[in-house]
Amino acid sequence: MSKPRVFSGMRPSGKLHIGNWLGALTNMVELQASYDCIYAAVDVHALTTDDGGSPESLRENVNEMVLDWLAAGIDPKESTVFVQSAVPEVMVLHTLLSMMTPLGWLLRVPTFKDKVRQMDATEESVGYGLVGYPVLMTSDIILYKADTVPVGEDQVPHIELAREIVRRFNSRYGDTFPEPQAKLTEVPLVVGLDGQAKMSKTLDNHVELAAAPEETKKKILTAFTDPERLRKSDPGRPWVCNVYALHKYFTPDQTDEIYEQCTQGTRGCVDCKGILADGVNARLADLRDKRRDLEKHPDYVQDILLDGANRAKEIARATLEEVQEKMGLSRANLERK
Repeated sequence: MSKPRVFSGMRPSGKLHIGNWLGALTNMVELQASYDCIYAAVDVHALTTDDGGSPESLRENVNEMVLDWLAAGIDPKESTVFVQSAVPEVMVLHTLLSMMTPLGWLLRVPTFKDKVRQMDATEESVGYGLVGYPVLMTSDIILYKADTVPVGEDQVPHIELAREIVRRFNSRYGDTFPEPQAKLTEVPLVVGLDGQAKMSKTLDNHVELAAAPEETKKKILTAFTDPERLRKSDPGRPWVCNVYALHKYFTPDQTDEIYEQCTQGTRGCVDCKGILADGVNARLADLRDKRRDLEKHPDYVQDILLDGANRAKEIARATLEEVQEKMGLSRANLERK
């Protein structure tokens, strides 16, 4: 019996940080044992918010992100790893699905309104790409006939919209696509080093996976801790301290001791940050070694992406030809075979 198929995409924003690793990347690696995984660097999605990056920076961001994927354990022999735009069939399917997706469905998606607010824009001023983001996301998933999509709770509305689009297509043109199911994953909210917001490259409150050990320690020593603890002897409140929250991921065998020492005022915040930095460096040492090795062989990484794109295209072309035939569109591609 064939494995169920997973599709997951990640917007390329450059080197990943420990929040990305804890929140998504470790899960992507684990899914390979039980699913046929298709993983895409969704560079077209990166254009939907018009962040002003150059074409060169977008390509570099894709490369940096894929390096982190491979170093973390994404296995190109087990998973199909490619860049979204290398399979242009997804843009064609996006166009076809947009013809039958009501605007009202898109405008009611909560994440759209949230993104408009974050951009300090209005619904009338943003580009169609942002409005149509869920249709492109649906195309990503169903082009490969994936039946499972790992998401956090905030992405469930997108998956439900994808299911609605699939139901409408299947009702109109016949059974074609499986209705994708959301596989809810526990995505921990990793607060940034500033203690104020989610860890983010934009806010510069992050620690990169690929950072050197000394850089990691320097960044963590700037981390926000308990604001009411002014001296080492003051009893701390680890339950409000972001550094302590990170200890459970990187030094789990020391969390009880750290909690006791913090609350009793026998260990200071600087010492606590040093222990965390050592834990992060120890946990990521193998990943960083592998990444350095991969960086020495850029052709190898590009070969992986080319092979992944070819494998993805094989699935995509068959799906698109089926769609075109059912919709009564040109069969020229079919007839050339």
